[in-house]
Amino acid sequence: MDACGIATAGPLDVEAKRLDEWLSNGHHADMQWMTNHREKRGDPTLLVEGARSVISVLQSYYVPEDGPVDPEIGRISRYAWGDDYHLRLKERLFSLLEWLQETAPETEGRAFVDSAPVMDKAWAARAGLGWIGKHSNLISPDHGSWVFIGELIVTTELEPDSPMMDHCGSCTACLDACPTNAIVDPWVVDANRCISYTTIESRAPETSPEIASGHGNWIFGCDICQDVCPWNKFRTETSETSYHPRPGTLDTPLSDWLQMDSDSFSERFRRSAVKRTKHAGLTRNIKIASENAANEIRLEKD
Repeated sequence: MDACGIATAGPLDVEAKRLDEWLSNGHHADMQWMTNHREKRGDPTLLVEGARSVISVLQSYYVPEDGPVDPEIGRISRYAWGDDYHLRLKERLFSLLEWLQETAPETEGRAFVDSAPVMDKAWAARAGLGWIGKHSNLISPDHGSWVFIGELIVTTELEPDSPMMDHCGSCTACLDACPTNAIVDPWVVDANRCISYTTIESRAPETSPEIASGHGNWIFGCDICQDVCPWNKFRTETSETSYHPRPGTLDTPLSDWLQMDSDSFSERFRRSAVKRTKHAGLTRNIKIASENAANEIRLEKD
């Protein structure tokens, strides 16, 4: 783990209200699961009976990328370069829970890594690990935003840490850089326009031409708003080797990606977050990226 903080378990009244507003505006696109378990999202004591504390942890996944961007190479979001973080980070959380139970045997608790209705960024902010940036990601002053977040909700009362103030100031780098204008207001991302949504969560067989043209050569996720964030000058390289790029992740041409069948997809992305988009979704994304690359090369020649 790279950072750890503690917050007192209790209702997330302010954060839950913002979530309700985001949902009511339809910014969740067709992610209907975001509307489920509303009460549990706002109150961890409904997930763990007798919960007294929420322990949040951060783990850097940053690995440097060398060389300029080649439009004919399919790009995958940095968080999915290596093994699925859900599995590795949860292993670490279980170890932390075991240690806590050795220290305080009466402790009961559960570990969460995107596996339940837990507002992880909100809890990390409450635990003093950073603040929510205008791109809606958590920003750590010590590690930037290239971090995974996990929680332990436990029944032991622990001394809470203090939240920190927002340090985005007047910066609008992330809003200005988004090619699809998905950050419709500071701290508000419209999933309908977000490349990460349209290349990962969306099950639509086609993407609107307006949004698709902004995909560039992204075939899974997007890192643009984080790439331009000034606070990521404080990024720290991950110590977790399983997050390092798998062979072929950073240098496979789009033409080669297009040759991948469903069996090859399942084998190549075993224990990888990329499996979430499924073979059909990734193929859709590769075709869009290929068309964008052809258009970019054509414009360069004209």
